[in-house]
Amino acid sequence: MKLTGRDANRYFAKPDASRTGLLIYSADAMRVALKRQEVIEALLGPNGEEEMRLARIPAGDLRKDPAMLLDAVKSISFFPGPRVAFVETATDAVAPAIANALQDWAPGDAQVIVTAGQLKATSKLRKLFEGHPNAYAVGLYDDPPTREEIEAELARSGLTQVDPQAMTDLTNLSRELSPGDFRQTLEKLALYKLNDSSPANSDDVAACAPATTEAALDDILNIVAEARAGEIGPVLTKLQAQGVNAVSLCINATRHFRTLYAAAADPGGAAQGVARMRPPIYGPRRDRMIRQAQAWGAPKLETALTLLTDTDLQLRSAGQRAPAMALVERMLIRLAMLAKR
Repeated sequence: MKLTGRDANRYFAKPDASRTGLLIYSADAMRVALKRQEVIEALLGPNGEEEMRLARIPAGDLRKDPAMLLDAVKSISFFPGPRVAFVETATDAVAPAIANALQDWAPGDAQVIVTAGQLKATSKLRKLFEGHPNAYAVGLYDDPPTREEIEAELARSGLTQVDPQAMTDLTNLSRELSPGDFRQTLEKLALYKLNDSSPANSDDVAACAPATTEAALDDILNIVAEARAGEIGPVLTKLQAQGVNAVSLCINATRHFRTLYAAAADPGGAAQGVARMRPPIYGPRRDRMIRQAQAWGAPKLETALTLLTDTDLQLRSAGQRAPAMALVERMLIRLAMLAKR
């Protein structure tokens, strides 16, 4: 039988120990690994592997010895409780061995959990599990987690108090990060709030979110946008020492001011404009961008974008002789002075 959407997520969280088996497949190996880990832990509990109630069988070994899986399904553990026979990274080559184990399965035997990469609709493995009356097949796709999944993951990490804006930030963050990175961020947030009874807020999310490649440039872009011209030189010197070049700095500044312009020009106002951004902007950075867009206004931002475009063309000109970083520094100072008008 096939499981999709919420039904699949609920089954991962509370699997039925009386089922014969489960196939989890996806092109994203990390998604498969996370869901497989979740469902096996839910079936066996935290000590299942220590109590030898989990048998791991690589697909390559099963291909050499097809009887391995059936032996694992029928074997009896020294410890009471549900058992799992787990076949990792399976392909259609091991479908006959898995079919044999499913056919001979009886109540009380170990449940067969199989993981695989992307499988076509004609795959023997898919047909085997989708056509079985007491087994499930679940395909995972490149969709961000739902709010329900995020809340469940937070609860598993020990964090149950999250304010609405922080939950929105986490939902936005889930669209930017890979599943593994997002889960690590949630675990980090739970540790960050350990022994703290107050709800997690946007500042907490921002403190735990992984840094992006653009984060190192944020300081100088905010300095310029907030008209703090006197701070440009020292920060620019540090960036230059870190290897940031003039063209990269100009490109990032242009992106920042285009974002501000899109927010300022939005009919619903700067706050609504920032909310529409993709990728989303979250946490304190969102509030800061809204304030900057409101302070500049669309007309001044148009002038700023013209200055940025002219500087970018000058940097790329074959006849350019002036030091590139000096041109960018002059442009950033002019932008900061423009913000004061």
